[in-house]
Amino acid sequence: MALYKLDDYYPNYRQELFDGNDVKGLDVYTESDEKVGSIHNVLVDDEGHFRYLVVDTGFWVFGKKVLLPVGRFRSDPQAQRIYTIGLTKQQAENLPEYHDNLVVDYDYEERVRGVYRPASLDASTPLEASAPLEASLPLENTYAQGTTYRTASAAPVERSAPVERPAAASARPAYDYRQEPALYNMNERDHQTIQLYEERLVANKHRRKAGEVAVGKHVETETARVAVPVERERIVIERTNPTNLGTSVTPGTADFREGEIARMEVYEETADVHKEAFVREQVNIRKEVERDTVTAEDQIRREELDIDTQGRPIRDNRPGSSPRDRR
Repeated sequence: MALYKLDDYYPNYRQELFDGNDVKGLDVYTESDEKVGSIHNVLVDDEGHFRYLVVDTGFWVFGKKVLLPVGRFRSDPQAQRIYTIGLTKQQAENLPEYHDNLVVDYDYEERVRGVYRPASLDASTPLEASAPLEASLPLENTYAQGTTYRTASAAPVERSAPVERPAAASARPAYDYRQEPALYNMNERDHQTIQLYEERLVANKHRRKAGEVAVGKHVETETARVAVPVERERIVIERTNPTNLGTSVTPGTADFREGEIARMEVYEETADVHKEAFVREQVNIRKEVERDTVTAEDQIRREELDIDTQGRPIRDNRPGSSPRDRR
């Protein structure tokens, strides 16, 4: 069965498998809390199952890259670390070196498996194969709090278009990874996860209608009075005694006529009163926000871990603190 690098098989593996995060670069430690190195890459098989972590050992074994079967590590979600199971420095030195351009064939894998098989391990760290997870179930590890990394799936991720795979390696003897679950399945003993919960006060704001203000208009009626001065013309006829009263006039001067002898026009003013609308006042309507702080308190609970060691020493790694031994 051919093996592929993670980004060759899953070009978008960060989004498809790790919710935008990356497994590469996570630190790797031994069970005695000795730093081994970091994850350089991951190798997957034809069906997309994770089979090996490529570990860059850094100064631990002079920068040598080696393969770690997925069944031989456990994760620490709080510390964002990977811990090897039963791997010693001597065994890492005995592992064949891995290079990015190396084709991992059957013979190379057999050399790797030969180091991890029980005959090559110290008797105090036996491989546990009594309770492997079913191969058909997805294996999940949580490397960062709140982020689940799907490290192996029963079937490749569905895609809208087929992904071009690298050419398979040359023919090799048939090998079924299920025949050695201690190497390629994560057993329940070393990968149990207990979640501790705590309550927190979560404050949210909801906008609700507290009321409304309606602004309208109404018409008031009143009686208005206005005084308009007007003028009228009239004819006044005055009769007076002339200064030459009794004096005779020159013959032919007197003009005796009958009928109309004068005409004058008479005018008067009348009041023209009507109503017109004028702007009396302008009203602007706006809203102002008044801010206040509402405080609340309540009793919250938090779970703490009770460990019954029965006199056996254990290592309790707490986030943000150095490992402590308990008895």
